[in-house]
Amino acid sequence: MRIDDLDTPVVLIDLDRLEANITRFQAYLDQHGIANRPHIKTHKIPQIARMQMAAGAVGITCQKLGEAEVMADAGIDDIFIPYNIVGSAKLERLAALARRVRLSVTADSSAVVIGLGAALSGTGLELPVLVECDTGMGRCGVQTPCEAVELALQIAHTPGLRFGGLMTYPSSSLIGPFMHEAVRLLRERGLDVERVSGGGTATMWSAHEHPEVTEYRAGMYVYGDRYTLRAGAIRLEECALTILTTIVSRPTPDRGVIDGGSKTFSSDLLGLEGHGLILEYPEARIVSLSEEHGVVDFSGCAQKPAIGERVRVLPNHCCVVSNLFDEVIGVRNGKVETIWQVAARGAVR
Repeated sequence: MRIDDLDTPVVLIDLDRLEANITRFQAYLDQHGIANRPHIKTHKIPQIARMQMAAGAVGITCQKLGEAEVMADAGIDDIFIPYNIVGSAKLERLAALARRVRLSVTADSSAVVIGLGAALSGTGLELPVLVECDTGMGRCGVQTPCEAVELALQIAHTPGLRFGGLMTYPSSSLIGPFMHEAVRLLRERGLDVERVSGGGTATMWSAHEHPEVTEYRAGMYVYGDRYTLRAGAIRLEECALTILTTIVSRPTPDRGVIDGGSKTFSSDLLGLEGHGLILEYPEARIVSLSEEHGVVDFSGCAQKPAIGERVRVLPNHCCVVSNLFDEVIGVRNGKVETIWQVAARGAVR
């Protein structure tokens, strides 16, 4: 089957670019002695996770239990969930998953540690728990190195748990001073820091500038999107994911409508103008989205498309696109080579 035979809207994955992206970043981390633990929330596809593992990743990162359970079912046996697991239902699932794979998690409060300890108590397991540190994101995480030490000590003294290191996102300029001080204080208290986990595709090529970081979590590097393009983390010719759409309306000379809206691209802007880059018409702007319509301003284009023409769109944010489609189409040299189910899409059990 050729690409021209596919119905739209459809997610296309350029397999040559995907493979090159995986190889390129793995080689960079290997060169600098940093472990690679890619974030699968970008693709949610076990086959791609296995490609990353085969290239040299030490394990994977999942953002929620459902993703981790799907990946465990697919045979991935080293999984990190950098998220506070709270509530009896999730903790019961976490304990069950810990029996199946090498699992590690994070915590940023005493309450989370108590819950993890209660879930693992009596199982005979020892769950590594990393302390999440806020180094500028303003989301989750302990606020100071001293708080990190206090929580690490609580983890170390909780049956069923083991202090597994420190984690933060993103790897910003603030990570160095915070982690340096936290590691120093932890060692003074007799605690070994086996992992310092950093992450973020936008800053991935500067991972080596943070000597405290021993492993790195990036997700979007496998696909690329307008956000990572603007950040300089990936070039346009390296972007592997696009959405093939069709021009379904030309109600005015300058306005067109594609058959992809918020249920195709999501509404994420990430500080960008417009909702995606149309590769065939880079001067065009996708100015608004409804559920199944994308309204495009073609006024800046010398040539304008006709109804029925098909165009490829580079989305602002590839991760959310993955969560909107049941399958993606792997293509090479204009032909369909494989169809992958987005197995961990919205996975909640």
